[in-house]
Amino acid sequence: MPERKPDLLNGLGEILDPAHTAVVVVDMQNDFCADGGYIHTTQNADMSGNKPLSERIGKLVEAARDAGAMVVWIKAIYDHELLPAPMLSKFLEKGKGAVCCASDSWGSDFYEIAPNDDEFVVEKRCYSAFHNTQLDDILRRRGIRTLVMTGVATNVCVDSTLREGFFHGYYIVMPPDCVGSANVPLHEATIKSVEFIFGHIPESAEVMKVWAEARQAQAAE
Repeated sequence: MPERKPDLLNGLGEILDPAHTAVVVVDMQNDFCADGGYIHTTQNADMSGNKPLSERIGKLVEAARDAGAMVVWIKAIYDHELLPAPMLSKFLEKGKGAVCCASDSWGSDFYEIAPNDDEFVVEKRCYSAFHNTQLDDILRRRGIRTLVMTGVATNVCVDSTLREGFFHGYYIVMPPDCVGSANVPLHEATIKSVEFIFGHIPESAEVMKVWAEARQAQAAE
């Protein structure tokens, strides 16, 4: 058998080691998740699943904090003058001229869950949280190798961020019960795509179990 490269991580136990893992919470904001927000008013979308989603993400975030894993919050600010032209064109077409996640607005505020004072909040101006932000630098300076992707929308900003993270060399874990989208077929397709090529899709309970076992092993040393 060929010799295993020492820098490769194998199995969820290694991949999810809290010492090099960050939970990335994408766009859990009122305009994407709340009744009366941008998605609700422009798409007439069913928002009933977002509160349970936020509760599941909140439990995963608390488990990450307890285990010593990093938590990073991604916040969209989509003032029209800040957007790339092709993105703005689609926003104007789909959103009837409304501004999504305007600066200092209720729509841009976090929905149901929020960062601790010592956790990073990275603002983005397009779908990927890596594009023209300091996210990669923040993660690398802290030795992060694995991203646990959570938030909305599965098929847009979560997908865009995890793909760019994958291309940057991060291991990708995306618990299906901690991502959501108003477009169910594309949500499900993204989950299948991640499982097929980009990473791993354990439920959040399995992720938390790995972290609990890591804490037990550390306590026994």
